[in-house]
Amino acid sequence: MTMESETEVVEASDAIPRTGDDTLGDGPGRRVTVSSPSETWSIKDSAELYRIDEWGMGFFSISDDGHLVVELDTEKGHSVDLYEVMCGLDDRGISAPVSVGFPDLLKAKMQEMAAAFAAAIDENSYRGEYTAVYPIKVNQHRALVRQVEHLGRRHGFGLEVGSKPELLAVMALTVDHPERLIICNGFKEQRYVDHIMLATKLGRHVVAVVENFSEVELLVKASRAFSVRPRIGVRLKLDAVTTGRWQGSTGDKAKFGLTIPGLLDVVDYLRSEGMLECLELLHCHMGSQLSDIQVINTGLQELARVYVGLAGMGAGLCLIDVGGGLGVDYDGSQTNWDFSTNYSLQEYAATVVYRIMSVCDEAGVAHPTIVTEAGRAMVSHHSVLVTNVLGASQIDRHALTDEEAAAELASGNHPPIVREGFEALLAVGPDRLLESYHDALQARQEALTRFSVGLLDLEQRGLVDRVFWSTCLKVSRLAQTLDPLPEELTELEQKLSDTYVCNLSVFQSLPDSWAIDQVFPIMPLHRLDEEPARRATIADITCDSDGKIDRFIQLEDVATVLPVHDLRDHEPYYLAIFLVGAYQETLGDLHNLFGDTNLVHIRFDEEEGWYVDEVVEGDTVGEVLGYLQYDSRGLFQAIRRDCERSVRAKRLTAAESRALLAAYDSGLTGYTYLE
Repeated sequence: MTMESETEVVEASDAIPRTGDDTLGDGPGRRVTVSSPSETWSIKDSAELYRIDEWGMGFFSISDDGHLVVELDTEKGHSVDLYEVMCGLDDRGISAPVSVGFPDLLKAKMQEMAAAFAAAIDENSYRGEYTAVYPIKVNQHRALVRQVEHLGRRHGFGLEVGSKPELLAVMALTVDHPERLIICNGFKEQRYVDHIMLATKLGRHVVAVVENFSEVELLVKASRAFSVRPRIGVRLKLDAVTTGRWQGSTGDKAKFGLTIPGLLDVVDYLRSEGMLECLELLHCHMGSQLSDIQVINTGLQELARVYVGLAGMGAGLCLIDVGGGLGVDYDGSQTNWDFSTNYSLQEYAATVVYRIMSVCDEAGVAHPTIVTEAGRAMVSHHSVLVTNVLGASQIDRHALTDEEAAAELASGNHPPIVREGFEALLAVGPDRLLESYHDALQARQEALTRFSVGLLDLEQRGLVDRVFWSTCLKVSRLAQTLDPLPEELTELEQKLSDTYVCNLSVFQSLPDSWAIDQVFPIMPLHRLDEEPARRATIADITCDSDGKIDRFIQLEDVATVLPVHDLRDHEPYYLAIFLVGAYQETLGDLHNLFGDTNLVHIRFDEEEGWYVDEVVEGDTVGEVLGYLQYDSRGLFQAIRRDCERSVRAKRLTAAESRALLAAYDSGLTGYTYLE
């Protein structure tokens, strides 16, 4: 299918802004390419292109009208049109970017985890139980943690904290359900330990995990001061080294945990204090986003061996905490790549249960309750980040046709080096693509050298660039038929791609994309019944050159461009970024003072359809300034004084001063993103 057969060209006098070279607007009178629905492209093609079935786990699909749909309950037929949701939020004055959360997806993931371990326990005749704790560091937003606490009750799931602030929050959230398991990880000083003792006296089921020897001394001392019998856990520093982005979580140089000698010191100390039976839990952390099931198997074997050894020494162990690490298949490839997994949830559960059971049976030790801290797998799917595209920078808007190039060459009005560029463009053919590309590169380089010494003027320099990129576009188009494609020409797709400017901050909402090159599934919310004829990278609205996304999922390896549609006049174009429920917003920073995005939770009603269950408004400008010790009222008063001086000096009228102050005040209370 060709662009010519599926598009129409219209004159645009008041079009949606698109970037030219450095700005967001090309001005009136532009020629804009507008895609029409394709007769041959189908929603099935879009599903395959964006690999929805592979990474979506059945939670996402495409409707007949080409809209992205969230499947909340397939058995009951509950689904939500995400494009319709965005239009409805806009009607309510809730602007993009917005994080859209679906508690029903969170509920489904928690049910899947409970069911997978229940099946593994039943299949292996395991005589212990299973529970999960949600590490709130994964996403500490109150609305989400409250949902996890509520939805986890039916499964007996608990919560994990790693600091004093997190413990204080969880203590309040569990007032009505003090029996919920709370695991306290992280480095501890006296105040943290005191809070653990207070929680214990309030009836909370708290297990304090020892990270170093000094902590067990604090726990024993505080338990006597508060007259409580503490539940104690120890974190083992595994010798087995994991792989991937977080391989430093294990091994001798791991940040957390005790070595075997250190573990034995804790056992001896607790025995001497008459508190060895208080040691109820053995914990380890194999690493985050574990992609290879064999790594998990190895770590479990070591953990289970240490467990039975401690049990044989008289410790009161009843809980074995395998930590986090249950991965998310971000690209749907089911491989041991860093951001995928070569195992399913069912295989993970079966591996954990069988490995622990086999070691315990061999040693004659009772089967413990298995605890997981799989926060990433629990919450990633429930949240979708939606951003609107503000404009596009497109190289081909300056392209020359062969007819235009031939006419310019025949005019004889150009220096020899410019004519060489025209000749390279016109000489492009299927049998000499690489040669033509090299000729274009050489001609452009010589032209740039001449421009730098004043032998070409600015208009001639602009023409050189137009000719060069026209040649590259022609070469790239013809190169699609080559197999294999020369390595030099594989780079052209990204060089020639559009840049879609999106209303978000990568540093705030997708820090892992910037910091560790993590890939997330990204796709349009609508027009999925049309072929996406453009290829683009994504730029955010920060002033940092790293504020971009140029890594996207594909069947093999990582794509450097994203298939997208042409922008249409006066029609919003939304992109959705999936699997962002874990770590992203809470790890974000305030680059350029772009704050938290708007957050909404969407639910479904049998009679009324979808509705907004909760809205957490994103940061205002004033709130973000306050984080950095700016006083909004003080700023306003400074501008008021400046306006009054300007009125006295007759630079402003009183009416202009009033309007300026109103605009400044409105800006302080407004969204940090483009509105």
